[in-house]
Amino acid sequence: MRVNIFVIACSLSRVAAQAKFPVNLNSTFVTGPRNVRIDTGTYGPSVEEYHYFYDQWPIGLAVSKTGRVFTCYTRGEYSYTLGEVANETTEVAYPSLEWNTPPQGLSNVSNGITFGSNDANHFISVQALYVTPDDTLWALDTGRPTINQSGRISMPYAAPGGPKLVAIDLNSNSISKTYTLPPTVHYPDSYMNDLRFDLRPNATGSGGGIAYIVDSSSEGRTGFIMIDLATGESWRQLNQHPSTQAVSEDVPSYQGLPFYLRQGGNPLGFQKEGLDGAELDQYGEVMYYSALTTDYLYSIETQYLRANPNNNPLANKNAFDNVKNLGQRGGNANGFAGDSFGNVYMLMPEHNAIYIFNYSTHLTMPYIRDPRMIWPDSANVGWDGYIYFTINQLPYQPGWNDGVDGRQYPGLILRSKLPDGATKNTLLM
Repeated sequence: MRVNIFVIACSLSRVAAQAKFPVNLNSTFVTGPRNVRIDTGTYGPSVEEYHYFYDQWPIGLAVSKTGRVFTCYTRGEYSYTLGEVANETTEVAYPSLEWNTPPQGLSNVSNGITFGSNDANHFISVQALYVTPDDTLWALDTGRPTINQSGRISMPYAAPGGPKLVAIDLNSNSISKTYTLPPTVHYPDSYMNDLRFDLRPNATGSGGGIAYIVDSSSEGRTGFIMIDLATGESWRQLNQHPSTQAVSEDVPSYQGLPFYLRQGGNPLGFQKEGLDGAELDQYGEVMYYSALTTDYLYSIETQYLRANPNNNPLANKNAFDNVKNLGQRGGNANGFAGDSFGNVYMLMPEHNAIYIFNYSTHLTMPYIRDPRMIWPDSANVGWDGYIYFTINQLPYQPGWNDGVDGRQYPGLILRSKLPDGATKNTLLM
């Protein structure tokens, strides 16, 4: 067993701190004769405003070794879907506007059915970003843009070629590799939401590393998609396993308001999103994950995700049999991030907060909370010892509120210093 003495010491100190409820963490007393306790709405390290969005609402982000910051936006009418932060208030299309402009458009109609573009050489709608320790930027394109049909917002089915994983060399700002997915792995109603990497030579038999991709489809089959980065072969695991599926009739609260899904032309409904947050432990041996609409955290040893069902007829069953329920973590969680100590940061939109799940203590612990954190969507740990995360006010978007857009610019990138001197995990090379 590998032991990091410093990590364990930090974990034990947190266990001691959690032995009693931290009553002074986020409350204070009003001065006066009655000494009334109030909730301040904040705790943890200071939260800094790093970037302001005035033209589009951000989803994913990634930070390079040299401090370059990249963001993406699920596309409807935006002129580009992948950008680089240019200064405090502006972004520019990346790696070029041309790569963000499919010549034949974002979608097309076949036999009366609308499909996303099948263009493998241009970005359609980028959902997630990741920078690996070799300073490669990876862009995850769902191939499913948001479109407006007869006044109703909808998302077309994916066509093979459109959904893809694209590697970008940050030294030359050029595309180095594109991986597309067959329809047996990426279904027409799949929705790729996030991604993680293990680039160690022993991660796969081919020696080229592996990508883990989250399929969070609210319409179809949730699960994990894996890509062998050397061969390009892909496969699925935990297809529709209960741990990857949305919890029915979930009613979260955002900013103190119970939330129901209100989509024009449909009855009052519930937020339905399955597998969402996912993060590897620092050694690449365990994947932590959960659906958005659940309070439970799960894990599985990655050996079961890496097992290709095309080569092992028992691979799917072995994966199903080895999921671990780690218990409740204190609310619904969105995106995840991880650091060099194995901490798993869980973005908690119900609480305007980020919690930490520590692998050695199996406790959920408070990290930061701030009233500006109105739907923390995606997070990335930088080499500079900060965690960066996007804020996009998602509960106020028109698609969830009968077409009424209650969001107000600017969107944000916030950042906060990591605890105990943690930084980017660079072990998975």
